[in-house]
Amino acid sequence: MTQTKIWLSSPHMGTNEQRYVQEAFDTNWVAPLGPNVDRFEEAIQNFVGNNIQVAALSSGTAAIHLALEILGVSHGDEVICQSFTFSASANPIKYLGANPVFVDSERDTWNMSPILLEEAIKSRLKNGVKPKAIVAVHLYGMPYKVEEIRKVADSYGIPIVEDSAEALGSMYKGGNCSSFGDIGILSFNGNKIITTSGGGAMTTKSLKIKKKAVFLATQARDDAPHYQHSNVGYNYRMSNILAGIGRGQMEVLPNRVAARRANHEFYKSRLGDMSEIEFLDEPNGFYSNRWLTCILTPSFEIREMIRLALLEEDIESRPLWKPMHLQPVFKNALHFSDGTSEDLFERGLCLPSGSNLETSDLERIVHLIIQKLAK
Repeated sequence: MTQTKIWLSSPHMGTNEQRYVQEAFDTNWVAPLGPNVDRFEEAIQNFVGNNIQVAALSSGTAAIHLALEILGVSHGDEVICQSFTFSASANPIKYLGANPVFVDSERDTWNMSPILLEEAIKSRLKNGVKPKAIVAVHLYGMPYKVEEIRKVADSYGIPIVEDSAEALGSMYKGGNCSSFGDIGILSFNGNKIITTSGGGAMTTKSLKIKKKAVFLATQARDDAPHYQHSNVGYNYRMSNILAGIGRGQMEVLPNRVAARRANHEFYKSRLGDMSEIEFLDEPNGFYSNRWLTCILTPSFEIREMIRLALLEEDIESRPLWKPMHLQPVFKNALHFSDGTSEDLFERGLCLPSGSNLETSDLERIVHLIIQKLAK
């Protein structure tokens, strides 16, 4: 009997997504924008709180692009970016003709090191360049050191783009991720904790910034009876159809967070006592949605042994993100590194973490890992 494939993080629909999409069809709101977009934005605002304004967009990448443009990033500028992240955190810097300056991680959260961040800023200032923005990421759902990063940023007057693509439902000292930066971003890609198939959002406490984002995201059309444009715009708004999926997903978000955290606890309870397996614990005051459960192994060889053993049984796992400063596309970028992210990449593995995993799936995964490590 062939066993079912286990995915790393597959979409998990609730009960009302199809109803909201059907409403859009029934009322012919299949063009961009419409009631679902408004309701989806309201649902995110109500969940995140902290007086956040939300603009639903076509992707998290689009949100970063608009955030950087709104913050004044342009050709030749420098933007500090976490190195240990997915490429979408850094690519929009290049869209604007700016240059990324990559900063390594610290061990407590695997996110941007406040110490190396300040070192990078001081170094660039010494060279006569002040970075225009900082892109800090809550990786795998674990919040970055919000207060420490903010303290450094404020000391030098540099705004923060808070990349919460993986962190909806995560909290730092009781506050929700995507409410801490000058501008925050969310992603609803197919593998995220909730999905709109494709999509994202910008969050900000500034209504002015939200209005600017919406203006730029809808082709920057001036207020005129004809089509008039004084700025270059983008086609970055979310459609009413996809926002209908998002409305239904927001209704089940707390359940999805609970399920992913339960996955992590299951893995930790079964594998946590093994000398070859290490988990990332939550520091005091940190609350991770555990979007993906990640482990560290003693070596690259052991990581690969586990990954390939799972792959052979049709179970998807994945190495941790390859740091941006090691990527060929960014080979000439400045970076401030102490080797932390390189080590994490070499030894780390993301385990299947979907909120729709059955206990039997989890049992199958841990059994294979235990069996392989016992040999």
